[in-house]
Amino acid sequence: MNLLTILLQADAGGASPYSGLLMMVVIIAIFYFFMIRPQQKRQKDIQKAREALKVGDKVITAGGIYGKIKEIGDIYMQIEISDGIRIRVDKSSVFASTEDAKQQR
Repeated sequence: MNLLTILLQADAGGASPYSGLLMMVVIIAIFYFFMIRPQQKRQKDIQKAREALKVGDKVITAGGIYGKIKEIGDIYMQIEISDGIRIRVDKSSVFASTEDAKQQR
């Protein structure tokens, strides 16, 4: 028998008034370990990748614009998308360098 079957049978018998509370704790733990924790880890990895970017790296923005970093400020990056054409974007909108994108395929 699996854990869920055992917990449901314990609840059906009415043996313990705390079985409903136990079931809620189990559900919250499942949500934490299968949804919340992996998302937090992914966000940390993305933040590390952004901090590792430097001038000259090729990047992709959230809008799908490819370019090369020319300047990095506190909250922005200046990206050259063509010869002499530079745009300023928020750091949080830069998702990956093109080298990272190639490795994921």
